[in-house]
Amino acid sequence: MDVDNLIEMANRIGQFFDSMPDRAEAVDSVADHIRRFWEPRMRLAILAAIDDEAASATMEPIVREALTLHRADLQPKTVAA
Repeated sequence: MDVDNLIEMANRIGQFFDSMPDRAEAVDSVADHIRRFWEPRMRLAILAAIDDEAASATMEPIVREALTLHRADLQPKTVAA
């Protein structure tokens, strides 16, 4: 999984929602979009990137905030076998 590409995609999502007048709603919308439309492996990779100082430095502030605040919601659910 190309983390740099995921960060670029997340940044575009963040830039779109960053124009919303309500900051909290914008942050929630970024996280909701990632949760609804990104597959579990993509979400795991972007969440791991938030812990990597160099990778997270390339994220838009709204993306870092959304990933940090909604980390638990973005974790893929495990499927019982």
